[in-house]
Amino acid sequence: MKAVVSLNSGSSSIKFGLYGLDARGTPLLSAGGKIEGIGIAPHLVARTADGTTILDRDWPDGANLTHADLLEQLFDWALDHLDGYEVVAIGHRVVHGGTQFAAPRLIDEALLDTLDTLCPLAPLHQPHNLAAIRAIRLLQPDLPQVACFDTAFHHDKPLLASRLAIPRALHDQGIRRYGFHGLSYEYIARRLRDIDPVLAGGRVIVAHLGNGASLCAMRDGRSVDTTMGFTALDGLMMGTRCGSIDPGVVLHLQTQMGMSAAEVEQLLYKQSGLLGVSGISSDMRALAASDAPEAEEAINLFIWRAAREAGALAASLGGLDGFVFTAGIGENNADVRSRICRRLEWLGLEIDELANAGNGPVINLPDSRVKILVVPTDEERMIALHSLNIVGTST
Repeated sequence: MKAVVSLNSGSSSIKFGLYGLDARGTPLLSAGGKIEGIGIAPHLVARTADGTTILDRDWPDGANLTHADLLEQLFDWALDHLDGYEVVAIGHRVVHGGTQFAAPRLIDEALLDTLDTLCPLAPLHQPHNLAAIRAIRLLQPDLPQVACFDTAFHHDKPLLASRLAIPRALHDQGIRRYGFHGLSYEYIARRLRDIDPVLAGGRVIVAHLGNGASLCAMRDGRSVDTTMGFTALDGLMMGTRCGSIDPGVVLHLQTQMGMSAAEVEQLLYKQSGLLGVSGISSDMRALAASDAPEAEEAINLFIWRAAREAGALAASLGGLDGFVFTAGIGENNADVRSRICRRLEWLGLEIDELANAGNGPVINLPDSRVKILVVPTDEERMIALHSLNIVGTST
């Protein structure tokens, strides 16, 4: 059976999916999984589409294993155990496409060189994305690979939403607000057309809440505004990232505290967010299980920031018809959803706590002016669809 593979290399995880193609060339999930805890203690689980576990492996002493190291081990296992599939393409989530790339592209060396120049704009992600591509080029040099850009969904948002209040010449050089998590938002926009076509055509905020987190304001399924900007450091508080911060803090760290640019980057990207505030963990599950007041403060700040940014996006939309939770925290943490919704009651969100405890999919009370949904995202499926559009099914 012909198949396409999706790879989604995040800052601390690698998600993957193997999609077999039916007689019409439609991708159907055959197996998928995730490597979590990269940089700490990696853990790999792979399951078939019906949920049967086919691989469960830990690397308790694997803190030094890179994305490329783990991907190579995953690739070796796949070659030995996934017989009967002819992989026609591998699609990759590439976080930053800059100003040039508004649609998926077949990968060649020239494209890789261009994407290398964008690594400083997404240092937690882009190097891992490109390392995965290069690792597979070494293992299977003739296998087509496709880059699917997280910035593409936001590419045609209103001009004002892309501008920073800096000299025009810098904007023209590409220093602007891009927006990220676009593959997730694109998938949710498609799902809303199936779930609730009327709502899909309205004003919706989607909350992609995970280790990386952002909000997107959509009208008629298109991006109008989003919390991330020039880099994936902006916007909401995240697992280890600070989110929006007074730029004067950065100047103070360098000019008054003597920190180098590299030290500031390390602080804001890897030592802040839930980890920095709590001093315990970047994982919302670990914080929820902790009795430490610092853990509760970190959770409260995460919720406060999310509700604050949602209010701003409602202003960008001129009102609100729907609110969608997705990604790891958004799909699985009923307490976080409840507390965000309670802070947004003034916007018309009235949550049904019983439905929320059951993870939805609809979690608003009947009289709520704003519909509230929990919709699992599937970036890997979007990658598979885009990849097939590029290479075709007859490859």
